Amino acid sequence: MSNVGIYTPSDKLGGKSADTVQPPLEMQNNRLELLAPAKNADYGIEAIRHGADAVYIGGPAFGARATAGNSVEDIARLCRFAHQYHAQVFVAINTILMDDELEAAQKLIWEVYEAGADALIVQDMGILQLDLPPIALHASTQMDNRSPEKVAFLEQVGFSQVVLARELGLSQIRDVAAKTNMQIEFFIHGALCVAFSGLCNLSHSFSNRSANRGECSQMCRLPADLKTRQGDVLAQNEHLLSLKDNNQTDNLEALIDAGVRSFKIEGRLKDLSYVKNVTAHYRQQLDAIIARRPEFVASSHGRCEHTFTPDPEKTFNRGKTDYFVHERSQGMNDFRSPKYIGEEVATVKRIGKDFIEVSSTETFNNGDGLCFFPSDYAEAKQSDDKLKGLRVNRAEGLTLFVTRMPKELKVGMTIYRNHNQAFETILAKESAKRVIGVDLVLADTDDGVSLTMTDIYGHTATQSLVVEKTAATDVEKAQQGLRKQLAKLGSTDFKAHNISIATSETWFIPTSLLNGLRRDTVTALEQARVNDYVRPKAWKYNQDAVYPVKHLSYLGNVANEQAKAFYQRHGVIEIQDTYEKNGISEDVPLMVTKHCLRFNFNLCPKEVPGIKAEPMILEIGKDVLKLVFDCPKCEMMVVGENRQVRTAD
Repeated sequence: MSNVGIYTPSDKLGGKSADTVQPPLEMQNNRLELLAPAKNADYGIEAIRHGADAVYIGGPAFGARATAGNSVEDIARLCRFAHQYHAQVFVAINTILMDDELEAAQKLIWEVYEAGADALIVQDMGILQLDLPPIALHASTQMDNRSPEKVAFLEQVGFSQVVLARELGLSQIRDVAAKTNMQIEFFIHGALCVAFSGLCNLSHSFSNRSANRGECSQMCRLPADLKTRQGDVLAQNEHLLSLKDNNQTDNLEALIDAGVRSFKIEGRLKDLSYVKNVTAHYRQQLDAIIARRPEFVASSHGRCEHTFTPDPEKTFNRGKTDYFVHERSQGMNDFRSPKYIGEEVATVKRIGKDFIEVSSTETFNNGDGLCFFPSDYAEAKQSDDKLKGLRVNRAEGLTLFVTRMPKELKVGMTIYRNHNQAFETILAKESAKRVIGVDLVLADTDDGVSLTMTDIYGHTATQSLVVEKTAATDVEKAQQGLRKQLAKLGSTDFKAHNISIATSETWFIPTSLLNGLRRDTVTALEQARVNDYVRPKAWKYNQDAVYPVKHLSYLGNVANEQAKAFYQRHGVIEIQDTYEKNGISEDVPLMVTKHCLRFNFNLCPKEVPGIKAEPMILEIGKDVLKLVFDCPKCEMMVVGENRQVRTAD
């Protein structure tokens, strides 16, 4: 492995040994990072404008969202924008890699590093065997990062940030944080995969589309039947493996106190309004905490100004749950639909030929999207599409003219809004900017004046103007004019806090010349801020670190010889090929999940005395799977045969 640019803590902390010093300054424990998704560079730029301290984006290949790839040129463009605000860009190269892909992956890693990327999000440990640039490494949630021992190992082999499993509770997060100097990253919003990340082969088994390679078919969102082993039907045509969306709004401070420092929003496939809205929402939430607890600071520069009131309920979500942060509870799923149902907004009062009258306190607009569940839900359950929709063509108060009247709509039904046209119209426009406070000082030079601009982070720039010094006849008016012109920073990222006129006398300076001096100083300060930005460095790789287990099954996702060599170097003695190699012929767990259908149907042996954790049957269409329950671990396994092997045979 290359040692080029490897970070040793003594570089910054006075020559102490690498074994005893603290992490680098950029990993200070008081910095809170809001991390937002970037489907592409333009989305990433808007995420930063709306408050993200960092964004994560896929490169041209090897990202866990195969349809969200981006060119290296676009990543470079995003990095240039981000670094103006000392925000960071993380590139996801977080699929498992086959042997013939390693060379291309190495080449890509160097390209994104040279493009300005601040870190790689990695799943495949074979990457650590490659010739890497001095770039920071983040351990993807696809690594199944749950235990303090595993996280401690990841730190030893060079990772500086770790994405914890979504299933962890506050006490488990505290246990992990106590054992590492790495920055702890945790998902706070967005879609929840029902499986432990990295421990699902359901999609590959049934469609040859591997979740570990960014191609998940989302089979878990399909309707299914649940039966006992004796054939009793417990649920029919329900979305039994589809979870609500993650929303940790109410738990942010508890997560901070548990040790989380990077707050991640899911959604590299979501639309731009989602990115703007959800990022702005959590920016305001974190800013409120920082205002109340000044020991914390945002990890990027600038205060965000939004032109709208963020509301996560108004953009795509499947309902909300805080999942297992406060341990297991009911209400983590909505079996009715995996779609965006939206906010409950009305009740149907009357139905006409092409309109409905509703009872509501809401305001409706042309173009609103509404939906409802048919009253004969038992009949609707026979269809995959239980949720019915309608579009408002024209809104006249509480009389809504619709483009098509669904035959299932009845008086008394509850109406939900899953497309708020007024809200979307606001978000379609410029809806946020970053503002950096600056102080300005106008001073004398030998042949004119200088303007010094210093931002609140200590960056400074000075530009001079050669001008004939003529004392102003009306000093008060001249002072007002100077301050007014110097304060005109509206089209820039800067906002004047203090303006000092420090010349020996109040000079008359033509407005055009003063404006030019101000513009030149702004440009110089912008460049100084970019020049002062320092990317995080790679952490030291300890080749003597010992992996916490000795045996890796197919769930270890070892897909190439370099990954195998890595684990062998670190003490693993038995390594099975990843499931994607199609070497599994017996019935095995295709998914491991903390979501438990026994618990959902009040059949948990820990909750109901006398109940046994017998296996259950899950039928998804014509496919039959077995549910096996590991009650000591509180885990459910979805078991089935490898259909790819069966087909090949």
